[in-house]
Amino acid sequence: MKKILISDKIHPNCINHLKENSFTVEYNPDLSKDELLNSIKDYNGLIVRSSTQVTQEIIEAAGNLEIIGRARNRY
Repeated sequence: MKKILISDKIHPNCINHLKENSFTVEYNPDLSKDELLNSIKDYNGLIVRSSTQVTQEIIEAAGNLEIIGRARNRY
């Protein structure tokens, strides 16, 4: 099963939708940069909004990362 990390605050419906579609989801909007660097290797996907800055350093630490998604508010 693919593991998704959500590192910024998003609507609970997004989390539920991912879980309903067989993803393992960890929702942790309070991760520090160091915590993200240490844990990103364990995930296949990363969902951010605007608080998490996805740097080259984070991407290089993410050995299993397949996708990065940026959520936004819908107006």
